[in-house]
Amino acid sequence: MVLISSTQYKNKTVSARGPSILFLLLLAIAASPVFAHGVAEGDALFIEQAEGMHLISFIYLGAKHMVTGYDHLLFLIGVIFFLYRMKDIGVYVTLFAIGHSITLLYGVLSGAQVNPYLVDAIIGLSVVYKALDNLGAYRRWFGFQPNTKAAVLIFGFFHGFGLATKLQDFTLSQDGLIPNIIAFNVGVEIGQLLALSAILIIMSFWRKTDAFAKQAFTANVLLMSAGFMLIGYQLTGFFVSS
Repeated sequence: MVLISSTQYKNKTVSARGPSILFLLLLAIAASPVFAHGVAEGDALFIEQAEGMHLISFIYLGAKHMVTGYDHLLFLIGVIFFLYRMKDIGVYVTLFAIGHSITLLYGVLSGAQVNPYLVDAIIGLSVVYKALDNLGAYRRWFGFQPNTKAAVLIFGFFHGFGLATKLQDFTLSQDGLIPNIIAFNVGVEIGQLLALSAILIIMSFWRKTDAFAKQAFTANVLLMSAGFMLIGYQLTGFFVSS
């Protein structure tokens, strides 16, 4: 993975052109609590009333949830930000998928309860962690580079619990529960691939511009800021609800 140092960008002006502006706007919008990715009213009603297997419907719900899951997408943006080879992207995305698939399935099928605010705060922390990693902060601060693959897998576990808490809000029918939850997880993976494809297309155009090298530092600072906003929003919810 390519790391970037803030010293490379000293005294450089951030351009206001190119696809990076859209990228920065998306980060700012995604950080807003208004765009929270809770389950829509119609989808919630279906989940509550679903009896038996509804594989296609749960695949759709899983894909929709991931595509609108701004916190998961922000983390993915951080993960692939400096990955150029599809082989490397595949490795990291697979590790993330393994992590969140395990805890999503475990959380729902076992009934293990975790506080949704704290889990989502950790998910916000994952965004901050990856942005700092992209900025080369850990090597400067600690003199070594943490294992990025292990970090993606570990944070994937927390992202999976975050997905599970959304389903734990509902009384799920035991009739067809296992195949429906597996279908939901398949949908999550499909949604992740769709979102990742769109992100890669945008970034591929951005990387071809001369402005990318100048704007990458600012983009990761904004990404980190979005993560801190997510943490603050979730911790506020935790203390208010306690």
